[in-house]
Amino acid sequence: MTEIFKGSFTQQEPIPEEGIEAAVAVMRSGRLHRYNLGAGELGEVALLEQEFAAAMGVKYCLAVASGGYAMGCALRALGVKPGDKVLTNAFTLAPVPGAIASVGAVPVFVGVTEQLTIDLDDLAAKADQADVLMLSHMRGHLADMDALMALCNARGLRVVEDCAHTMGAAWRGRLSGTDGIIGCYSTQTYKHMNSGEGGLLITDDAEVAARAIMLSGSYMLFERHLAAPPPEAFAEIKYQTPNVSGRMDHLRAAILRPQLKRLASQCAAWNARYRAVEAGLQDTAGLTLVTRPEVEDYVGSSIQFLLLDWPEDKVAEVLRRCAARGVELKWFGGAEPAGFTSRYDSWRYAPSTPMPKSDRILKAIVDMRLPLTFSVEDCEMIARIIKAEVSAVFQAA
Repeated sequence: MTEIFKGSFTQQEPIPEEGIEAAVAVMRSGRLHRYNLGAGELGEVALLEQEFAAAMGVKYCLAVASGGYAMGCALRALGVKPGDKVLTNAFTLAPVPGAIASVGAVPVFVGVTEQLTIDLDDLAAKADQADVLMLSHMRGHLADMDALMALCNARGLRVVEDCAHTMGAAWRGRLSGTDGIIGCYSTQTYKHMNSGEGGLLITDDAEVAARAIMLSGSYMLFERHLAAPPPEAFAEIKYQTPNVSGRMDHLRAAILRPQLKRLASQCAAWNARYRAVEAGLQDTAGLTLVTRPEVEDYVGSSIQFLLLDWPEDKVAEVLRRCAARGVELKWFGGAEPAGFTSRYDSWRYAPSTPMPKSDRILKAIVDMRLPLTFSVEDCEMIARIIKAEVSAVFQAA
C-alpha cells in the first residue's frame, strides 16, 4: 500500500498556556508599548532581554520587531554607511542581503560548500573588499567557527551572526551568536521561538549596545532596560544616533518568555525528528546528505539534501511525486524565485557575478521543514516517501 503523509508542514505547536495567560494579562492592562509601564513594573520586554542575555551568556540584549530589523540595526550600530560593501553568504534568505541594502550598503556574496556553509577559501579571497561579514548560519549549518573567526580576526573583519536558524546551536560548546561582535535572532513563526514576528540582538560591546538601543527607538528611556550598558555609555551616543524605530512590544515578549524556558527541550525534540529523517535517507541512490561535524551542536528544525548534477526536470519530478504523497519539499535551484527559495542571482538590487562552484551546489539543494507537530514516526514515514520517490526517478533516468 502506498503511504500518504497527512500532516501540515506549516502547522506550528500552540503557544504555551503560560504565554497565553501572560499575553492576556498584557492586553487587559492596555500597556503594550515597551516603555508604557506602571509604577514598579519592569515590563515583559525588559525581562525577556534580561533572560535571553543570561541564557546566551552575554552582557547586553535588545528585543526588536524582526530578525531583519535586528540585522539592519546591527549594521547601523557598527557604523556601516551607504556605499560600503558587506560580505555575506551566497546561500541565505532574502532578509540578509535585504538588511545590507536597507542601510544603503552593497552585499558581496561569498560561496557555499557542500556542507551548506560559507566557503572559507572564497571568504579569504574577498576579505579585502569589506570590514564587516554578515554571516548567515543558513538553515542551521555552522561553519568551522574556529577557522572562520581566526580568518576574520586576522583580516580585520567584524562579524555579525545571523542566527535565525541556530538559536540554541553551538560550536565546540560556544553558543551560536556569541563568536561575532553581534548575534541576531528571529522569533518569526517558523523559527525556534514563535511570536509571529520579532527579533533579538546580543553583544558584549557596550558602545554597540548603546547605539542599537538608541536606534531602536528608546528616546531617552534607555534606563528602563535591564540588559543594557550603564547610563554613562549613552552620554554622547544619545545625541548622535538617529531613531529608526523597531521596538518589540510587551505582547510578543510575554509570548516568548515561557518559550525561552523550554528552548533546550525543544531543540532536543527537533533533533530527534532530524535524525529520524536523516537515518531514513541513508544510502539513497543519487541523494547526498549533508555531513555534520562532531563539534557542532545543531538544531534540526529543517533538513536539507542535495541532488547534485540532476537535470532540472528530474528534480521537479521528485518534488511533484513527493507532493502527491503529502511531502512538501522546497528547491533552491529554480531559475525563478519561488516563496522563500531565492538565490544571490535573484536579488538584482545587489550586483553579483556567477560563481560556478556555488551555483552547482545551489541548484542541488532540496529543503524541508520539520515542525514539532510531526512525531518521530511521522518523520520516519516522510523519509520513506522521499527515499522511494528519489530512487524511482534516479533509476528511471
